[in-house]
Amino acid sequence: MSTQKYALVVDDNDVNRLLAERLLSKLGWRVDSAEDGLAALEWMRGHCADLVLLDISMPGMSGDEVCRAARAEGLCQGSKLVAYTAHAMPEEKAQFLAAGFDGILTKPISKTHIAELLASLGLDR
Repeated sequence: MSTQKYALVVDDNDVNRLLAERLLSKLGWRVDSAEDGLAALEWMRGHCADLVLLDISMPGMSGDEVCRAARAEGLCQGSKLVAYTAHAMPEEKAQFLAAGFDGILTKPISKTHIAELLASLGLDR
């Protein structure tokens, strides 16, 4: 039997954060959450998760700023950092990947979308 996977969901919108938490939980994941980028960085300085979903448009520190900072500090090196966003234009996706994200999950999300993302990242096992 495989060990339980661990995720951090970062979103300033309570509904979006709760939805992602519930969908991951239904897929058997253990989930923590943060309401903003600074809280996410602080969490990552003391913990690591297999997956970190980072909302892009957050006040204060955006998800791409969190991703860049986490990569620069060497935080959670084995973690898959995923842009969690409604911004889905090809040029925006290219920017996210250039910022250091491992993948992109476009809102609105569903259990199927998360399962497909996890499979693409090799986190479905």
